[in-house]
Amino acid sequence: MMTNLRKCAFLLISLAAVGPIMAQQSTPAQQPKPPEGSKPMAIKGAPKDPTELKIDQLIKKMTLAEKVDMIHASSSFTSGGIPRLGIPELTMSDGPHGVRLEHGRGWDETLVHVFDSATYFPTGVCLAATWNPQLGYQQGSALGSESNARGKDVQLGPGINIIRTPLNGRNFEYMSEDPYLVSRMVVGEIKGMQSQGISACVKHYLANNQEIGRSHIDVEMSERALREIYLPGFKAAITEGGANTIMGAYNKFRGQFCTENAYLIDTILKKEWGFKGIVISDWGAVHNTMEALENGTDLEMGTDLSMLPNPDYHKFFLGDTVMTLVRDGAVSEALVDDKVRRILRIMFKTHMMDHSRAKGAFDTKAHQMVARKVAEEGIVLLKNTQNLLPLNNNVRRIAVIGANADRPNAQGGGSSQVRSLYEVTPLQGLKNANSNVEITYAQGYTIARGAQADKALIAQAAQAAAQADVAIIVGGWTHGYDYAVWKDNAYDAEDVDKPDMNMPFGQDELIKAVVKANPKTIVVLMGGGPIDMTQWENTVPSILQAWYPGLEGGTALANILYGKVNPSGKLPMSFPVKLEDVPAHKLGEYPGDDTTVRYNDGIYVGYRYYDTYKVAPLFPFGYGLSYTTFGYSNLSVTPAGPGKVTVRFTVRNTGTRPGAEVAQVYVHEAKCSVDRPEKELKSFEKVYLEPGASKTITLTLNKDAFQYYSEAKRQWVMEPGRFDFLVGSSSRDIRLTGNLEL
Repeated sequence: MMTNLRKCAFLLISLAAVGPIMAQQSTPAQQPKPPEGSKPMAIKGAPKDPTELKIDQLIKKMTLAEKVDMIHASSSFTSGGIPRLGIPELTMSDGPHGVRLEHGRGWDETLVHVFDSATYFPTGVCLAATWNPQLGYQQGSALGSESNARGKDVQLGPGINIIRTPLNGRNFEYMSEDPYLVSRMVVGEIKGMQSQGISACVKHYLANNQEIGRSHIDVEMSERALREIYLPGFKAAITEGGANTIMGAYNKFRGQFCTENAYLIDTILKKEWGFKGIVISDWGAVHNTMEALENGTDLEMGTDLSMLPNPDYHKFFLGDTVMTLVRDGAVSEALVDDKVRRILRIMFKTHMMDHSRAKGAFDTKAHQMVARKVAEEGIVLLKNTQNLLPLNNNVRRIAVIGANADRPNAQGGGSSQVRSLYEVTPLQGLKNANSNVEITYAQGYTIARGAQADKALIAQAAQAAAQADVAIIVGGWTHGYDYAVWKDNAYDAEDVDKPDMNMPFGQDELIKAVVKANPKTIVVLMGGGPIDMTQWENTVPSILQAWYPGLEGGTALANILYGKVNPSGKLPMSFPVKLEDVPAHKLGEYPGDDTTVRYNDGIYVGYRYYDTYKVAPLFPFGYGLSYTTFGYSNLSVTPAGPGKVTVRFTVRNTGTRPGAEVAQVYVHEAKCSVDRPEKELKSFEKVYLEPGASKTITLTLNKDAFQYYSEAKRQWVMEPGRFDFLVGSSSRDIRLTGNLEL
């Protein structure tokens, strides 16, 4: 979302275009016909339940001007209300991992900022790394409660765009390269958020898989890739999670902007999926009045204009021009009525109209403990070859090295920034964890634009490491240089992509020097995804991926390092050896030619590519180590009715510590008339076991686990034949295999 002055120029140009140009209808690229079984959704004839009847009466009482006021912004984060009819403004806030700090209309920056604080939860990719939908519900519920307490009606999240390239600056907000994992995690989070009486807004629909050129890039992909990879998470969010609202993306899709895209919004979202909620534009993402009106945009939001004299939101694309078009007979008022109806429907559903919504709470101890639990289950142990972890009682001196060790992250990343009351950094977490251990700190590198290896800082770090029993380097990515300045966003941040996968700020040189000084070195990586480790990975005994783990992240990390918590996180995306191995770069296009990006990688995203094309990743999808071990046995695969299969197996904790394992079920079709990936994730379960304990896991796979999307037939197809069922600890660690003729 755009919120800074440097984007105001873009919006002013858009506002200047209001008038005849906006009323023109452009011709979208031809789209496939909707599949059989689509759910037609007429504007007229909504079910006349009591709520719909109330909405009918309210709409009849409105003037055209009042209706139009409801379908565009009234300030940077509100849309218009109608006081005389008791209809409030709809109040929104970012973001996906915490309620954003206040700004815009009515906010006094001199106020004590406790009033706009919030719990800084682990980011979306860390939540996905838990592989625990129940934790998704808990984090969603806590976030929804805080949003409610802060007076919000719509929380702008979760973000679920597929992680297609590791360079995307917003991967940290998203969840996975795999549509099934995204689907399971997002349903839990949305249900949790909306259990608190507010609306989730799943985003960014659709194919906003890069930040470079996001405001204009035209995404071209096959219908099969769309249906199998990029749509399933959004479909689950709507049809299973029941998301009340959805946000359109900035980019184009097949020639038409996503926020006003006839195929994505009208055909798929509203007709096929039967969505009855609100389609909200991303801020400044509407470009054409007629297309927005006719293709399904319900609410146009825009850039914060509070710094300009007397901003006039009536000049938005869905403002005064709509009134002119209706009065001239160019547009039916019924189109406007449908948008108003959708907004009112959600207002009634979330008790905005009767003011009976239960009060929420923010910055509570309970919410902070949810954040810690998510971090503890989301941090991934990537390597532990010498059993250096967990740290034992013989460790009396630790050298903590790296600027990221003492760097808070809550207010970084762009629109997802949170004003957290506190944030436990890795350094502070380690200091708090054990008062009997002497901890020294060395900065190691400088986070600044253009910063290179600093010989003096590296020498200090190596000296500290040599004098310690263990060295812990905290490195990786960052949200940028100065979080208060949008133009200083970098690496993991909105509106920018990473230039490459190379470690910035001379961290490779630092790690090599520290390992030479003390071979007992642990590397902890912060960030939204993989980084190039080729210069040092084979020399470091222990590596952890900590993501951006929220306000209790330092405590969670220390608990894992000391063994108070057994790591159970699993990678929600593949970590390639090098950028050139990534299918979006090897088979497809990235970032495109500044006008168009073609997804020639098709369905071969992430492990679907690595496993099918026999390209070894550094760390595979679904991978993550534990301080204990797990055994798999007793696989049975049996029919469970038409198109259904039951997969049953036993997982046993064969080690000496309590721990959790994510048992993953992949499916492979032995022979098919079209190319299919080597394997696809179709079910999983996280199980907690004491040493020696076992559990029989029973998972039922429905027919969608065996289907592919046929572009020739324009529908989902299941071809009869043999299907292999692969059960294991990651996509590359298959422990049990069975098969069945279907």
